[in-house]
Amino acid sequence: MKENRKLTLKVQTEIGKLEAVMMHYPGAEVENMTPRNAQRALYSDILNLSIARREYDQLLGVLQKSSTVYKVTDLLTQLLGSEDQKEKLIERICASEQVPHYSDYLMSLPPAALSRILIEGIPLKINTLTDFLREEYYALKPLYNFYFTRDASAVIGNNALVCKMANSVRMREAMIMEAIFGSGLFFEGKQLNSYELSQNNPQVKIEGGDVLVVREDILVIGNGARTTTQGIDMLVKELCKNHSGKKHVIVQQLPESPESFIHLDMVFTLLDRDKAMVYKPLIIDNSRYQTVHMQIDNGKVTKISSANGILSLLRRLGLDLEPVVCGGKADNWDQEREQWHSGANFLAIEPGKVLSYARNVHTLEELNKHGFEVVSASDVIANRFDITVPGRCVITLEGSELPRGGGGPRCMTLPLRRSPVSW
Repeated sequence: MKENRKLTLKVQTEIGKLEAVMMHYPGAEVENMTPRNAQRALYSDILNLSIARREYDQLLGVLQKSSTVYKVTDLLTQLLGSEDQKEKLIERICASEQVPHYSDYLMSLPPAALSRILIEGIPLKINTLTDFLREEYYALKPLYNFYFTRDASAVIGNNALVCKMANSVRMREAMIMEAIFGSGLFFEGKQLNSYELSQNNPQVKIEGGDVLVVREDILVIGNGARTTTQGIDMLVKELCKNHSGKKHVIVQQLPESPESFIHLDMVFTLLDRDKAMVYKPLIIDNSRYQTVHMQIDNGKVTKISSANGILSLLRRLGLDLEPVVCGGKADNWDQEREQWHSGANFLAIEPGKVLSYARNVHTLEELNKHGFEVVSASDVIANRFDITVPGRCVITLEGSELPRGGGGPRCMTLPLRRSPVSW
């Protein structure tokens, strides 16, 4: 990151060339996981940190080849160098997590140490009967899920959306993102703070994995376990302000279970101008989950109607996307198994160049049939494969540990700026 130069936020499509992205490198917070708190932390299993980091290094290495990478820890440390910003953030965290007596200690820490503690957690000091009987090890719990940077925020156009998380254990992630975007130190753009906009309405929930910017005038949003209809209504209301012309919001209902369906990007992601990765049972086959079309004209919602699926509605809006089936078309079991391991969760670094896990072999075979050359992240990092040459490719990451947290390459990245796409 260049000193004293702010990046102007701009994301108007999922597939534009990725110019800048924010990520959080998994650290000791992941290792602080125990079997007892794994479920509370939203994990299906405990991660081996050394292997998870090795896999994450592949994702980081590929992205550093093509874009500017901003790391959450670096930004947070710089932010905490400002006493005003530091005091404001500590005050909010201590109030929300009901540990006001830790405020003075946290304020006494230097920026780097404080940044680390805010993410990795701080053990509880047991000096009262109340604390002794809490059966809780941490005063500030580790942010186990923070390497899924997409969840706590999203960039829509030049708006940084700070998400209102579905689980209170993740609220501090959103507070950190709010502080980073709201500080004015790093980025130029408008901030939409869901916590403030919701006016403490507990029914308002929205997370970045459910928000896909398909085209400048088309937003696709998942409505399920992590994003409520009230959260979508709040976002639509804010996006209507100061927006002229016609806009479209496509809402896809999602099952509440299994947990692999937590976000829309676990069943539907864009690959190229004319291709999308889909989980067939939900996106193509007939199901009881509705697709809803919200039409906006000159800042007002003019019509809300049912649609016959995301793909057919996008086709009506001028985007004819050929579906590539997660898990391949041959076996329903392969589709279900590979979707569970984030087989539909792709990150585009430019049109037709995407990242995925190597473990989902049937999905990769299906992509190859659709003209995507399958290459390893290690070959890209070692310059054995040039990602700048024309043609489609899928870059594969080793994925034995990272998927256990419940997400893929899109979940782990927060695009800040993408080049426009000529449709």
